[in-house]
This record gives sequence, structure tokens and C-alpha cells, in this order.
Amino acid sequence: MALFFSGGTVTSWKCCGDEMLFLSRQSVFDNKKAIRGGIPLVFPHFGAWSVGPQHGFARIQMFKVAQCPLVDEEGNVRATIYLEDNEETRKIWDHKFRLSLTLILKQCKLEMDLKIKNTGQSDFDFTTLIHTYFKTDVTKCCVLGLAGSCFSDKVNGGDDQVEARDAISIDRNIDNVYMNVPNELSLTGAASGRTVVINKQNLPDTVVWNPWIEKSKSMSDFGDDEYTQMVCVEVGRVVSPCRLGSGQTFDASQTLQVKNCC
Repeated sequence: MALFFSGGTVTSWKCCGDEMLFLSRQSVFDNKKAIRGGIPLVFPHFGAWSVGPQHGFARIQMFKVAQCPLVDEEGNVRATIYLEDNEETRKIWDHKFRLSLTLILKQCKLEMDLKIKNTGQSDFDFTTLIHTYFKTDVTKCCVLGLAGSCFSDKVNGGDDQVEARDAISIDRNIDNVYMNVPNELSLTGAASGRTVVINKQNLPDTVVWNPWIEKSKSMSDFGDDEYTQMVCVEVGRVVSPCRLGSGQTFDASQTLQVKNCC
């Protein structure tokens, strides 16, 4: 596993020698633009933001180490990084917080535990998302577990619909925000044809995204043909903001497990 402190972004996760995450060959690593791939964190705002950068500032802030990588008694590797408010963030969003991310690397499994604490005196509202880019052959992958869920189709005007498909294949530009979905989802046809099971806690919503042909061409940090190599399945709390009172903590998690890994 590889981690960049810029944005607290996991940029590599391998299982049995296979890279499971997509990272664009045109990604920018300048601490000014979010890394295009891996697993960036969205906070404190999902989507376009009138007062700051799209998807908030966490993706372009430098995280610090709370706990260096260590091997626990079960043989798993764990580490914790964190981001606190600073002069730059308070100019955009004047609230005090501490966001921490604990990564636990197990055999064919990656656990991500997210904590957001209000360290100030006033309440604040936020949205957040774990923005996972999966490496895949887009012609062969499907997302399972969203049938019956309501979603907003952001490509076609944001109309609310109900997902009728048991298996969602990717054959066009898709940017669907699913609401209050089950805690277990699956991605079939991930790297080397594997299946990844996604388990989430306290993250009720899920975004499925692929830019497809025309949008790929308009993105400077994304190769024109790279839409064929990825799909994003992003778990978060984005439809209804979460309010934290002074001293309160929001706890959530994502666990990725590769089936039949080795």
C-alpha cells in the first residue's frame, strides 16, 4: 500500500501482486490539485462549493502522521493520519475540526476508519465521501447491491429515479448519487477479473462515476482513453449533511475485501 500525505490519499493497494486501485498516468502531485485516482477524501463539502474548491479542501491539504505504520498482534499493518483546521481552511470554512483516518491492511482486505471531531465551540454541518477509484476493465465490470435504491442522475439533470438493475454496467458517462443504500456492495470485474466486496458503516450514500469518452478528453489530469480502465464507487454521506455539535465525533468506515484473492 502507498499513501500520499497530500489529501491523505491512498494511491496503491495490491492483492496477490495485482494493483486494485486506478491512478491516472496524468495525475498531478503538486499539493494544489487533488490526485486523480487512488482513494482521496472529500470533506467538508461534496460537489461544487460556492466558497471553496469542488469536493472541499481535504483533498488538497497536507495530512500529518498520528501513528506510524506498525504490525499489530494479529499481523495486520495499521497507521493513522490526520488533518486539523489551519489558517488556510478557516479562511474558507471557519470551523475547528480534527479529521483522522486509520488504515488497517490485512490479507486481501483494506479497512479505512474515518473520524471527524468538532474541536470548536460552534456547531457545523458537513458532507464527506471516501472517493475510491477502482482499476478495472470497464467493459466487464458491474456494481451489485444498488437495486431498488433511489438515485439522482447528475448527468441528465439530476432527476430522481429508482435503480431497477441488479447489476449496473458502465457503457456511458455516469454520475449517479444513490441514497440510503445497503451497507454491502460488490464490484465484479475489478483488476484481473476479481470481485471486491465493499462494506460501509455510517455512510448511507454511494456515488458511481465514470467520465466516458467526451468528458475524459476535457480533463487535463486524465488520459483520453483511461475511462476504459476505471470506475469509481464512492461511499459517503452526501445527500443530507451531518451536523456536529461542539466536542462531538462522527465515526464511519469502509472495508474493501478481495474475494478469492490468493
